[in-house]
Amino acid sequence: MFEVIKKGLETSLQDYPGRVGFLNQGFPPSGPMDSWSFRLANIVIGNDPNEGALECQFMGPTLKFESDHIISICGADMQPKIDGQSVPMWESILVKKEQTLELSFCLSGARTYIAFSGGIKSDLWLGSKSTFHKAGVGGIEGHALQDGQKISLGESNAVIGKKILESARPKISQSNNWEIEVVRGPNDDWLNEEGYSTFLNAKWKLQARSDRTGFRLDGPNLSFTEKATNKAPEHGFAPSNIIDQGYPIGGINLAGQTPIILVNDGPSMGGFIVPYTVPSASFWKLGQAKPNDLLKFKEISVEKAQEMRSHQTEICSSRSVS
Repeated sequence: MFEVIKKGLETSLQDYPGRVGFLNQGFPPSGPMDSWSFRLANIVIGNDPNEGALECQFMGPTLKFESDHIISICGADMQPKIDGQSVPMWESILVKKEQTLELSFCLSGARTYIAFSGGIKSDLWLGSKSTFHKAGVGGIEGHALQDGQKISLGESNAVIGKKILESARPKISQSNNWEIEVVRGPNDDWLNEEGYSTFLNAKWKLQARSDRTGFRLDGPNLSFTEKATNKAPEHGFAPSNIIDQGYPIGGINLAGQTPIILVNDGPSMGGFIVPYTVPSASFWKLGQAKPNDLLKFKEISVEKAQEMRSHQTEICSSRSVS
């Protein structure tokens, strides 16, 4: 068990791949924004890669342990310390009884994952431990961690000193620039070629008004095809309006002239076009991007996106542990 001394900024319990199969009922998958770092954090301490762990964003928590436990810390560098002494990331480490783990603000990236050998004890909600903040379900009492909470852990059976191979770790940007892969569609005939060229050549700034529901972007105006400007009234007034449709997870929703990337807690449907979709294998980059970072998009094929996902799944296995 550990006690939450300081909760950090919306530290929450998530599991991978989250709450699958309920989007049509209004419940998104939730789960970790950076599932690559998340899975590696579990693997290095001998957990199943899907096991529940803590997602910390921008500013991490302070936790006091009531018994010896083996943990790992992966993802953004939040300068982790145990009783004031720096500890390594990307490996299994021991926290002793009465010791305090402290995470500060992130030096690079945006989200850090703390995994616990044996996992975190929590009831499943629709088959998942993942926290869906806006509905107040899943996780620990449906919300982010709160000061003073005591969280129960499973039995720790890991070995200290195991490490994730350097080659298996995601390369978190040390600058404020990210290249994000996208595939065209589903509404790939509403922008004209000039609009697509503008979208791919621009550097889009991530707005501070972004969260686990959607990432809002600032950038140039896009141009549309005749289909978007000369349409039946039921499609809506603006060129980016369309009859309500289902949204893919990762869809780049064009609200007027504002692209919004629909991420882990995003809506299931709405009345805006989706000219591009971010594939699942690129979501980890979104999870590590901070407000005011610059995103440049690179178009790839669906086949390439599937290949990237398969490769990432292969990396997130015990073969990446030394």
